[in-house]
Amino acid sequence: MSVREHVTYQAPWWLPGGHLQTIWAALWARREAVSGLQRHRWTTPDGDFIDVDRQVASRSDRPQLVLFHGLEGSSASHYAWAWRAWAQRHDLHCVIPHFRGCSGVLNLAPRAYHSGDHAEVAWILGRLRQQHRQQGGSCQLAVGVSLGGNALMRWAAEEGAQAVEGVDAAAAVCAPLDLTASAKAIGQGLNRQIYTRMFLRSMKPRALAKWHQYPGLFDRDRMLKANDLEAFDEVFTAPLHGFKDARDYWAKASAKPMLRSVRLPVLLLNARNDPFIPAQSLPSGQEVSPSVTLWQPEHGGHVGFVQGRCPGGLQWVPEQVGAWLLAQVANTRGV
Repeated sequence: MSVREHVTYQAPWWLPGGHLQTIWAALWARREAVSGLQRHRWTTPDGDFIDVDRQVASRSDRPQLVLFHGLEGSSASHYAWAWRAWAQRHDLHCVIPHFRGCSGVLNLAPRAYHSGDHAEVAWILGRLRQQHRQQGGSCQLAVGVSLGGNALMRWAAEEGAQAVEGVDAAAAVCAPLDLTASAKAIGQGLNRQIYTRMFLRSMKPRALAKWHQYPGLFDRDRMLKANDLEAFDEVFTAPLHGFKDARDYWAKASAKPMLRSVRLPVLLLNARNDPFIPAQSLPSGQEVSPSVTLWQPEHGGHVGFVQGRCPGGLQWVPEQVGAWLLAQVANTRGV
């Protein structure tokens, strides 16, 4: 059984509750100055492409952090900015691969991306590890945020002991590890009015562009009428990626049932007031392997964890999680 380490996050007095902690972080949190990104386009094994953004450290052999973004995210997301600032302060390379279609350019294949795409994660991490080693680097760390966190954990579980060939340690921040529970939560009440509408506002146009690229690929009218993520996943995400329906997708893509197979040093951070992720759905120590550390503070929202005075910054997660990651490799990698 893994040990649940105690971690305390104190939300600012002016930002009470999971909804405010989530929304403020996404829209108004202070962003630190960071250096520019270099964009590289990679051809995928199936002839498609992804765009990979890189922020470089002072030397090519410095440790490398790989950040997997969340649903409809990118290297411009608020949390990506915070991790880039942390990497810059600690002189780490920061690499942000975009899931297919998320870099601002429509991808080529008749598919998009999804929460359980561990094969894509494996290919990305393998290629980045090889490149880093060729440049003299030895340490590679990975962080997945929300959807990217679940995909990263699915990869860690699938790989088992072989995951250390991809990264030395990994963390998932606010990952919906039980996709069924999260899908139900986001489709109800205030969540449905705020977050479902926000996500569908960008997901539907991307899906429509994919339909124009491949006419008849899915039921266009049903997609346009979808008013929650279940209906969208039913008509678009599930069939395009080989799942029978939305519930089959959620069940097979969820990382939680496989967390006992993880052998890589892994940290899972989830706020218990996350509007998207019911606290009762979070993994317990009995449901994960001894390699997994659980941090489940009472507050923080979904990818929030704002600290300081208004407008507040987003460095709590990178500083705390980043320190944990570096501690896992300090003795063996000379970080």
